[in-house]
Amino acid sequence: MEGYKAPQRDAMFVTHELLDYQNHYQKLGFDEASEDLVSAIFAEAAKFSENTLAPINASGDEEGCKWVDGEVTTPKGFKEAYQTYVEGGWPSMSHPEEFGGQALPYSLSSIIAEWFSGANHSWAMYPGLSQGCMETLKAHGTELQQKMFLEKLISGEWTGTMCLTEAHCGSDLGMLKCRAEPQEDGTYSLTGTKIFISAGEHDMSENIVHIVLARLPDAPEGTKGISLFVVPKFNVSEDGEKQDRNAVSCGSIEHKMGIKASATCVINFDGAKGYLIGPPNRGLNCMFTFMNTARIGTGLEGLAASEAAFQGALRYAKDRIQFRSLTGRKNPEGPADPIIVHPDVRRMLLTQKAFAEGNRALAAYCMQLVDITLYGNDAAEKQVADAKLAFLTPIVKAFLTETAQESTSYGMQVYGGHGFIKEWGMEQLARDTRICTMYEGTTGIQAVDLLGRKVMGSNGELLNVFVQEVRDYCNSLRDNAQFSAWTNALNSHLDEWQQITMDIGKAAASNPDEIGAASVDYLMYSGYVTVAYFWLKMAVKAQEQLDAGSTETEFYKSKILTTGFYFDRLLTRTRSLVSAMQSGADNLMSMPESMFAIE
Repeated sequence: MEGYKAPQRDAMFVTHELLDYQNHYQKLGFDEASEDLVSAIFAEAAKFSENTLAPINASGDEEGCKWVDGEVTTPKGFKEAYQTYVEGGWPSMSHPEEFGGQALPYSLSSIIAEWFSGANHSWAMYPGLSQGCMETLKAHGTELQQKMFLEKLISGEWTGTMCLTEAHCGSDLGMLKCRAEPQEDGTYSLTGTKIFISAGEHDMSENIVHIVLARLPDAPEGTKGISLFVVPKFNVSEDGEKQDRNAVSCGSIEHKMGIKASATCVINFDGAKGYLIGPPNRGLNCMFTFMNTARIGTGLEGLAASEAAFQGALRYAKDRIQFRSLTGRKNPEGPADPIIVHPDVRRMLLTQKAFAEGNRALAAYCMQLVDITLYGNDAAEKQVADAKLAFLTPIVKAFLTETAQESTSYGMQVYGGHGFIKEWGMEQLARDTRICTMYEGTTGIQAVDLLGRKVMGSNGELLNVFVQEVRDYCNSLRDNAQFSAWTNALNSHLDEWQQITMDIGKAAASNPDEIGAASVDYLMYSGYVTVAYFWLKMAVKAQEQLDAGSTETEFYKSKILTTGFYFDRLLTRTRSLVSAMQSGADNLMSMPESMFAIE
């Protein structure tokens, strides 16, 4: 959006003050990732976001992508912005030096990915989709496959996609029909159609490398018979040089509610040449090795939207004058007061701020966990990090994107009627952000994953590992009277969280529908409690900085005041969520299907 500012100061607070990234990086062997280097990278990423991406956001939405005879043209300025991105070395930040990468931590590249998305969601999707492709090849590709594809992907010369969904199967990948026939030379011939392929065809890079799920001829039915393949748009020699056109084509692009400058494609494989990645019939297992980072990446898009909506609404609320304050004139020289003086406008702004900054802390914590799982040397520490990450990932994906719907809606509401028209950018932000709750698994799928697979599937152990961390922190503040109300509230929620989990488990033993009935409310409850933990930590850190004599008094005091707002106004939403969960499945499932009728 126009006027977007990368939240550098808050990012430094979360990473280096709250989560001690400096020590974290040193423990993992990233000595070069000093605070000075991180600050310099942040500054350059901010310039790129603010000066290159934000100015083409609205125009990209207006122009959209064009599809003609299988070729897709991106909006004016998108291709040039991508070349600037490549020249700046941004695609290679967190990848191995052996493939031309800079070998910096995953978390560092992910923090600034929020800013790219906040400045221009549609544009950020093009390089963003390449990450899953690269991670797949790094983790499961053969040495030859890595030689053929990785260097050009990591440099940004080529981009990548993930081709999973088909029209008839949606998220139920066990139903997919795309087939792969083995060839005499060891390659495979892929035939089928994939839909909703973001960045599946465009003019920003000279080749596009597709990661494709398909079935071998002798594959068993369902998810146990899915294999994974790499299929380039242009064939590639063994030394990584682009060759002739492969039998891959774009059949059309979707006409969407939002992210109109991101090409969402139908991709046809008509006997396309591909290469098997990993063992036969183990495609989903290979794919899930990077699903944590993919879902966190989607959560970051929600976070980016909350931040952008807050920025736009805040600027407008300080400038727009309407009515007088109920407690007396605040702008006596003008005909009315700025709308930020009105309690309901404050409610919306503080909600946006609480979600943006609280969710950023949660996301940065999860990025830290990813770093440990990727680069850590302590097996026990990696196991704990992996357990916490497994539990928190569906919360990050769903809670950050669901709360973004509220934040972007408030962005429009603060503007009033002006929020509904294009020139202010708020309606675009709301449209662009709506998709985030859907891809990489809808909120409902994330919720069942959290409650059914992660919590019940581990007999509560994954929940208990994280709850114990929060409880230990609250206990460390036992003698600090300033924070006792918040620690007591959080401790009470931890008890309730565990009790509700047991109650749902008992009910599900006789009726499995109880899991699905409670799941979304359970996930949102989990999100509110989890973010409350990070707001408490931020308030404590802010007070420490004030006590140490920091001159940034407004910055730190705002953290403490926002914590109070969060506990009083947002954490209390858990009351209705508890009531909904306790009501059970009968009110959802008792009505016969025949009664769902249009009369």
